[in-house]
Amino acid sequence: MKDAQYMAYAIELAKKAQGWTHPNPLVGCVIVKNGEIIAEGYHEKYGQWHAERNAILRSEQDLTGATAYVTLEPCCHYGRTPPCSSLLIERGIKKVFIGSRDPNPLVSGKGAEQLRAAGVEVVADFMRAECDELNPIFFHYIQTKRPYVLLKYAMTADGKIATSTGESKWITGEQARANVQETRHQYSSIMVGVETVLADDPMLNSRMPNAKQPVRIVCDSQLRTPLDCKLVQTAKEYRTVIATLNNDVKAHEAYQQCGVEIIVTKSDNKRVDLLDLLQKLGEMQIDSLLIEGGSSLNFSALKAGCVNRVHCYIAPKLVGGQNAKTPIGGEGIGELAQAVKLKLKSTELIGEDILLDYEVKQGK
Repeated sequence: MKDAQYMAYAIELAKKAQGWTHPNPLVGCVIVKNGEIIAEGYHEKYGQWHAERNAILRSEQDLTGATAYVTLEPCCHYGRTPPCSSLLIERGIKKVFIGSRDPNPLVSGKGAEQLRAAGVEVVADFMRAECDELNPIFFHYIQTKRPYVLLKYAMTADGKIATSTGESKWITGEQARANVQETRHQYSSIMVGVETVLADDPMLNSRMPNAKQPVRIVCDSQLRTPLDCKLVQTAKEYRTVIATLNNDVKAHEAYQQCGVEIIVTKSDNKRVDLLDLLQKLGEMQIDSLLIEGGSSLNFSALKAGCVNRVHCYIAPKLVGGQNAKTPIGGEGIGELAQAVKLKLKSTELIGEDILLDYEVKQGK
Protein backbone atom coordinates (compact mmCIF):
# COMPACT_ATOMS: atom_id res chain seq x y z
CA MET A 1 0.00 0.00 0.00
CA LYS A 2 1.05 3.59 -0.61
CA ASP A 3 1.05 6.52 1.81
CA ALA A 4 -2.20 7.85 0.31
CA GLN A 5 -3.90 4.49 0.84
CA TYR A 6 -2.92 4.38 4.50
CA MET A 7 -4.27 7.89 5.05
CA ALA A 8 -7.45 7.05 3.16
CA TYR A 9 -7.92 4.11 5.52
CA ALA A 10 -7.38 6.41 8.52
CA ILE A 11 -10.12 8.66 7.13
CA GLU A 12 -12.52 5.72 6.87
CA LEU A 13 -11.73 4.76 10.46
CA ALA A 14 -12.50 8.30 11.62
CA LYS A 15 -15.91 8.24 9.93
CA LYS A 16 -17.00 5.31 12.12
CA ALA A 17 -17.50 7.70 15.02
CA GLN A 18 -19.81 10.13 13.22
CA GLY A 19 -22.28 11.55 15.71
CA TRP A 20 -20.44 10.43 18.84
CA THR A 21 -17.46 12.76 19.25
CA HIS A 22 -19.16 16.19 19.58
CA PRO A 23 -17.72 18.69 20.33
CA ASN A 24 -14.48 16.87 19.54
CA PRO A 25 -13.30 16.16 15.98
CA LEU A 26 -13.40 12.93 14.01
CA VAL A 27 -9.87 11.48 13.90
CA GLY A 28 -8.37 8.26 12.57
CA CYS A 29 -4.87 6.82 12.98
CA VAL A 30 -3.01 4.02 11.20
CA ILE A 31 0.50 2.86 12.19
CA VAL A 32 2.65 0.99 9.65
CA LYS A 33 5.91 -0.92 9.99
CA ASN A 34 7.74 -2.88 7.31
CA GLY A 35 4.86 -2.35 4.91
CA GLU A 36 2.22 -3.75 7.28
CA ILE A 37 -0.47 -2.08 9.38
CA ILE A 38 0.41 -3.01 12.95
CA ALA A 39 -1.94 -0.65 14.78
CA GLU A 40 -5.10 1.32 14.04
CA GLY A 41 -7.64 3.32 15.95
CA TYR A 42 -10.02 6.24 15.92
CA HIS A 43 -11.55 8.66 18.40
CA GLU A 44 -14.68 6.72 19.23
CA LYS A 45 -16.57 8.94 21.65
CA TYR A 46 -16.25 12.28 23.41
CA GLY A 47 -14.27 11.90 26.64
CA GLN A 48 -12.61 8.66 25.54
CA TRP A 49 -9.11 8.05 24.18
CA HIS A 50 -8.00 9.88 21.05
CA ALA A 51 -7.24 8.01 17.83
CA GLU A 52 -3.46 7.76 18.32
CA ARG A 53 -3.77 6.51 21.87
CA ASN A 54 -6.41 3.95 20.88
CA ALA A 55 -4.15 2.65 18.10
CA ILE A 56 -1.03 2.47 20.26
CA LEU A 57 -2.53 1.03 23.44
CA ARG A 58 -4.42 -1.69 21.58
CA SER A 59 -1.32 -2.88 19.74
CA GLU A 60 0.99 -5.54 21.14
CA GLN A 61 3.61 -4.83 18.48
CA ASP A 62 6.93 -3.06 18.92
CA LEU A 63 6.26 0.34 17.32
CA THR A 64 9.88 1.46 17.24
CA GLY A 65 10.71 2.91 13.84
CA ALA A 66 7.10 2.80 12.62
CA THR A 67 5.23 5.40 10.59
CA ALA A 68 1.91 6.90 11.76
CA TYR A 69 -0.80 8.36 9.53
CA VAL A 70 -3.09 10.70 11.48
CA THR A 71 -5.98 12.66 9.97
CA LEU A 72 -5.56 15.57 12.43
CA GLU A 73 -2.52 17.05 14.11
CA PRO A 74 -1.82 15.11 17.35
CA CYS A 75 -2.75 16.96 20.51
CA CYS A 76 0.09 18.10 22.78
CA HIS A 77 -1.77 19.21 25.90
CA TYR A 78 -3.57 17.65 28.83
CA GLY A 79 -7.37 17.85 28.49
CA ARG A 80 -9.78 15.05 29.23
CA THR A 81 -7.02 12.75 27.98
CA PRO A 82 -3.18 12.93 28.00
CA PRO A 83 -1.30 14.33 24.96
CA CYS A 84 -0.94 12.02 21.96
CA SER A 85 2.26 13.61 20.66
CA SER A 86 4.15 12.49 23.77
CA LEU A 87 2.93 8.92 23.41
CA LEU A 88 3.98 8.78 19.74
CA ILE A 89 7.46 9.90 20.77
CA GLU A 90 7.59 7.53 23.75
CA ARG A 91 6.74 4.51 21.59
CA GLY A 92 9.47 5.25 19.08
CA ILE A 93 7.40 6.41 16.11
CA LYS A 94 9.91 7.82 13.60
CA LYS A 95 7.66 9.41 10.98
CA VAL A 96 4.20 10.97 11.16
CA PHE A 97 1.98 11.97 8.24
CA ILE A 98 -0.49 14.64 9.39
CA GLY A 99 -3.63 15.47 7.39
CA SER A 100 -5.51 18.44 8.86
CA ARG A 101 -4.10 21.26 10.92
CA ASP A 102 -5.75 21.70 14.32
CA PRO A 103 -7.08 25.26 14.74
CA ASN A 104 -7.42 24.75 18.51
CA PRO A 105 -5.03 27.35 20.01
CA LEU A 106 -3.89 24.73 22.54
CA VAL A 107 -2.59 22.57 19.68
CA SER A 108 -2.25 24.63 16.47
CA GLY A 109 1.22 23.72 15.19
CA LYS A 110 2.53 22.81 18.63
CA GLY A 111 1.88 19.08 18.21
CA ALA A 112 3.92 18.94 15.01
CA GLU A 113 6.66 21.09 16.60
CA GLN A 114 6.93 18.76 19.57
CA LEU A 115 7.32 15.75 17.28
CA ARG A 116 10.02 17.45 15.21
CA ALA A 117 11.88 18.58 18.35
CA ALA A 118 12.05 14.93 19.41
CA GLY A 119 13.56 13.89 16.09
CA VAL A 120 10.36 12.58 14.49
CA GLU A 121 10.03 13.28 10.77
CA VAL A 122 6.74 15.09 10.13
CA VAL A 123 4.95 15.29 6.78
CA ALA A 124 2.33 18.01 7.30
CA ASP A 125 -0.76 18.78 5.19
CA PHE A 126 -0.74 15.30 3.67
CA MET A 127 -4.09 14.81 1.89
CA ARG A 128 -5.23 17.84 3.84
CA ALA A 129 -8.31 18.55 1.70
CA GLU A 130 -9.63 15.00 2.16
CA CYS A 131 -8.92 15.08 5.90
CA ASP A 132 -10.50 18.54 6.28
CA GLU A 133 -13.74 17.10 4.85
CA LEU A 134 -14.10 15.10 8.07
CA ASN A 135 -14.44 18.09 10.37
CA PRO A 136 -16.20 21.20 9.06
CA ILE A 137 -18.24 21.19 12.28
CA PHE A 138 -15.20 21.06 14.57
CA PHE A 139 -13.25 23.67 12.61
CA HIS A 140 -16.20 26.09 12.65
CA TYR A 141 -17.03 25.58 16.31
CA ILE A 142 -13.47 25.79 17.65
CA GLN A 143 -12.93 29.09 15.82
CA THR A 144 -16.30 30.80 16.32
CA LYS A 145 -17.68 29.16 19.50
CA ARG A 146 -21.01 28.89 17.66
CA PRO A 147 -22.69 25.81 16.17
CA TYR A 148 -22.17 24.86 12.55
CA VAL A 149 -25.61 25.15 10.93
CA LEU A 150 -27.11 22.84 8.30
CA LEU A 151 -30.41 23.91 6.74
CA LYS A 152 -32.35 20.92 5.41
CA TYR A 153 -35.59 20.82 3.46
CA ALA A 154 -37.44 18.52 1.07
CA MET A 155 -39.38 19.86 -1.89
CA THR A 156 -41.14 18.73 -5.02
CA ALA A 157 -39.63 19.24 -8.46
CA ASP A 158 -41.64 22.45 -8.74
CA GLY A 159 -40.24 23.78 -5.47
CA LYS A 160 -43.06 23.13 -2.99
CA ILE A 161 -42.64 21.87 0.59
CA ALA A 162 -46.37 21.21 0.96
CA THR A 163 -49.53 21.21 -1.11
CA SER A 164 -51.88 24.21 -1.16
CA THR A 165 -53.87 22.51 1.63
CA GLY A 166 -50.76 22.14 3.79
CA GLU A 167 -50.18 18.40 3.31
CA SER A 168 -46.46 17.58 3.48
CA LYS A 169 -46.22 13.89 4.48
CA TRP A 170 -44.43 12.55 2.65
CA ILE A 171 -42.72 14.53 -0.09
CA THR A 172 -39.67 12.27 -0.33
CA GLY A 173 -39.43 8.46 -0.27
CA GLU A 174 -38.35 6.11 2.49
CA GLN A 175 -34.67 6.02 1.53
CA ALA A 176 -34.34 9.80 1.61
CA ARG A 177 -36.13 9.96 4.95
CA ALA A 178 -33.77 7.30 6.33
CA ASN A 179 -30.86 9.44 5.19
CA VAL A 180 -32.28 12.36 7.19
CA GLN A 181 -32.39 10.15 10.29
CA GLU A 182 -28.66 9.52 9.85
CA THR A 183 -28.06 13.26 9.57
CA ARG A 184 -29.97 13.80 12.81
CA HIS A 185 -27.62 11.29 14.44
CA GLN A 186 -24.58 13.16 13.12
CA TYR A 187 -25.62 16.61 14.39
CA SER A 188 -25.69 17.52 18.06
CA SER A 189 -28.97 19.44 17.87
CA ILE A 190 -32.05 19.92 15.70
CA MET A 191 -34.35 22.95 15.55
CA VAL A 192 -37.82 23.80 14.29
CA GLY A 193 -40.08 26.81 14.71
CA VAL A 194 -43.19 26.75 16.86
CA GLU A 195 -45.41 26.74 13.76
CA THR A 196 -43.97 23.34 12.82
CA VAL A 197 -44.73 22.07 16.32
CA LEU A 198 -48.31 23.33 16.11
CA ALA A 199 -48.86 21.88 12.64
CA ASP A 200 -47.02 18.53 12.84
CA ASP A 201 -46.39 17.74 16.53
CA PRO A 202 -43.01 16.17 15.65
CA MET A 203 -40.71 14.07 17.83
CA LEU A 204 -37.47 15.26 16.19
CA ASN A 205 -35.52 12.22 17.34
CA SER A 206 -33.28 10.02 15.23
CA ARG A 207 -34.97 6.72 14.46
CA MET A 208 -31.93 4.94 13.04
CA PRO A 209 -30.69 1.97 15.14
CA ASN A 210 -28.33 2.81 18.02
CA ALA A 211 -28.56 6.51 17.25
CA LYS A 212 -27.14 9.37 19.26
CA GLN A 213 -30.12 11.63 19.90
CA PRO A 214 -29.83 15.34 19.04
CA VAL A 215 -30.83 18.06 21.48
CA ARG A 216 -34.27 19.20 20.30
CA ILE A 217 -34.78 22.95 20.06
CA VAL A 218 -37.96 24.93 19.42
CA CYS A 219 -37.72 28.54 18.29
CA ASP A 220 -40.81 29.98 20.00
CA SER A 221 -40.76 33.75 20.53
CA GLN A 222 -44.06 34.00 22.42
CA LEU A 223 -43.91 30.61 24.19
CA ARG A 224 -46.87 29.03 22.39
CA THR A 225 -45.57 25.46 22.42
CA PRO A 226 -48.41 23.24 23.74
CA LEU A 227 -47.63 21.51 27.01
CA ASP A 228 -49.21 18.32 25.69
CA CYS A 229 -47.13 18.14 22.51
CA LYS A 230 -44.72 15.25 21.99
CA LEU A 231 -41.62 17.39 22.42
CA VAL A 232 -42.64 18.60 25.87
CA GLN A 233 -44.07 15.28 27.00
CA THR A 234 -40.85 13.42 26.12
CA ALA A 235 -38.43 16.08 27.35
CA LYS A 236 -37.22 13.90 30.24
CA GLU A 237 -36.26 11.21 27.73
CA TYR A 238 -34.76 13.48 25.05
CA ARG A 239 -33.07 16.75 25.95
CA THR A 240 -35.36 19.56 24.83
CA VAL A 241 -34.84 23.33 24.71
CA ILE A 242 -37.28 26.14 23.97
CA ALA A 243 -35.80 29.45 22.85
CA THR A 244 -38.13 32.36 23.56
CA LEU A 245 -38.48 36.09 24.24
CA ASN A 246 -40.94 35.39 27.04
CA ASN A 247 -39.11 36.08 30.30
CA ASP A 248 -42.04 35.27 32.60
CA VAL A 249 -40.48 32.84 35.09
CA LYS A 250 -43.90 31.51 36.12
CA ALA A 251 -44.74 30.70 32.51
CA HIS A 252 -41.49 28.75 32.28
CA GLU A 253 -42.25 26.54 35.28
CA ALA A 254 -44.82 24.28 33.62
CA TYR A 255 -42.32 23.46 30.84
CA GLN A 256 -39.42 23.01 33.24
CA GLN A 257 -41.45 20.57 35.33
CA CYS A 258 -41.71 18.44 32.19
CA GLY A 259 -37.93 18.59 31.74
CA VAL A 260 -37.75 21.37 29.15
CA GLU A 261 -34.88 23.88 29.33
CA ILE A 262 -35.82 27.50 28.61
CA ILE A 263 -33.43 29.95 26.94
CA VAL A 264 -34.47 33.60 26.84
CA THR A 265 -32.76 35.40 23.96
CA LYS A 266 -32.42 38.94 22.70
CA SER A 267 -35.12 40.22 20.37
CA ASP A 268 -34.69 40.60 16.62
CA ASN A 269 -37.78 42.47 15.41
CA LYS A 270 -39.89 40.70 18.07
CA ARG A 271 -38.49 37.30 17.10
CA VAL A 272 -35.81 35.16 18.70
CA ASP A 273 -32.43 36.61 17.80
CA LEU A 274 -30.85 33.60 16.10
CA LEU A 275 -27.27 34.86 16.43
CA ASP A 276 -27.77 35.36 20.16
CA LEU A 277 -29.32 31.90 20.38
CA LEU A 278 -26.36 30.33 18.56
CA GLN A 279 -23.97 32.06 20.94
CA LYS A 280 -25.84 30.60 23.90
CA LEU A 281 -25.97 27.13 22.33
CA GLY A 282 -22.23 27.29 21.74
CA GLU A 283 -21.70 28.06 25.42
CA MET A 284 -23.66 24.86 26.13
CA GLN A 285 -21.09 22.93 24.00
CA ILE A 286 -23.64 22.37 21.25
CA ASP A 287 -21.34 22.45 18.22
CA SER A 288 -23.79 21.77 15.38
CA LEU A 289 -27.40 22.51 14.53
CA LEU A 290 -29.71 20.94 11.96
CA ILE A 291 -32.59 23.24 11.02
CA GLU A 292 -35.69 21.38 9.84
CA GLY A 293 -38.06 24.30 10.15
CA GLY A 294 -40.70 25.82 7.96
CA SER A 295 -40.17 28.49 5.34
CA SER A 296 -40.24 31.40 7.83
CA LEU A 297 -37.54 29.99 10.10
CA ASN A 298 -35.48 28.99 7.07
CA PHE A 299 -35.51 32.55 5.76
CA SER A 300 -34.73 34.00 9.19
CA ALA A 301 -31.67 31.76 9.48
CA LEU A 302 -30.44 32.72 6.01
CA LYS A 303 -31.10 36.41 6.64
CA ALA A 304 -29.13 36.21 9.90
CA GLY A 305 -26.19 34.79 7.94
CA CYS A 306 -25.80 31.82 10.24
CA VAL A 307 -26.30 28.96 7.75
CA ASN A 308 -23.14 27.11 6.70
CA ARG A 309 -24.59 24.31 4.63
CA VAL A 310 -27.81 23.39 2.83
CA HIS A 311 -29.27 19.95 2.11
CA CYS A 312 -31.97 20.18 -0.54
CA TYR A 313 -33.94 17.01 -1.25
CA ILE A 314 -35.88 17.06 -4.51
CA ALA A 315 -38.72 14.58 -5.06
CA PRO A 316 -39.93 13.60 -8.56
CA LYS A 317 -43.36 15.11 -7.98
CA LEU A 318 -45.28 18.17 -9.16
CA VAL A 319 -48.07 19.66 -7.05
CA GLY A 320 -48.47 23.26 -8.22
CA GLY A 321 -50.53 25.79 -6.31
CA GLN A 322 -49.92 29.49 -6.13
CA ASN A 323 -50.35 29.40 -2.36
CA ALA A 324 -48.37 26.20 -1.77
CA LYS A 325 -45.34 27.01 0.40
CA THR A 326 -41.81 27.08 -0.90
CA PRO A 327 -38.72 26.20 1.21
CA ILE A 328 -37.71 29.81 1.88
CA GLY A 329 -40.46 32.19 2.97
CA GLY A 330 -40.41 35.43 4.91
CA GLU A 331 -40.14 38.73 3.07
CA GLY A 332 -37.51 37.31 0.76
CA ILE A 333 -34.61 39.01 -0.99
CA GLY A 334 -35.43 42.15 -2.97
CA GLU A 335 -32.49 42.13 -5.37
CA LEU A 336 -30.78 39.16 -7.01
CA ALA A 337 -27.41 40.69 -6.19
CA GLN A 338 -28.26 40.15 -2.50
CA ALA A 339 -29.22 36.48 -2.93
CA VAL A 340 -27.52 33.89 -0.72
CA LYS A 341 -24.84 32.27 -2.87
CA LEU A 342 -24.29 28.51 -2.73
CA LYS A 343 -21.49 26.19 -3.86
CA LEU A 344 -22.55 22.68 -4.90
CA LYS A 345 -20.47 20.06 -3.10
CA SER A 346 -22.22 16.93 -4.33
CA THR A 347 -25.29 15.46 -5.96
CA GLU A 348 -26.63 12.10 -4.84
CA LEU A 349 -29.51 9.96 -6.05
CA ILE A 350 -31.24 8.42 -3.01
CA GLY A 351 -34.01 6.10 -4.14
CA GLU A 352 -36.07 8.22 -6.51
CA ASP A 353 -35.08 11.48 -4.82
CA ILE A 354 -32.08 13.75 -5.35
CA LEU A 355 -29.97 15.25 -2.56
CA LEU A 356 -28.13 18.47 -3.40
CA ASP A 357 -25.44 19.24 -0.82
CA TYR A 358 -24.40 22.91 -0.84
CA GLU A 359 -21.94 25.03 1.07
CA VAL A 360 -23.09 28.58 1.74
CA LYS A 361 -20.61 31.04 0.26
CA GLN A 362 -19.54 33.58 2.84
CA GLY A 363 -19.46 37.25 1.92
CA LYS A 364 -20.81 38.78 -1.25
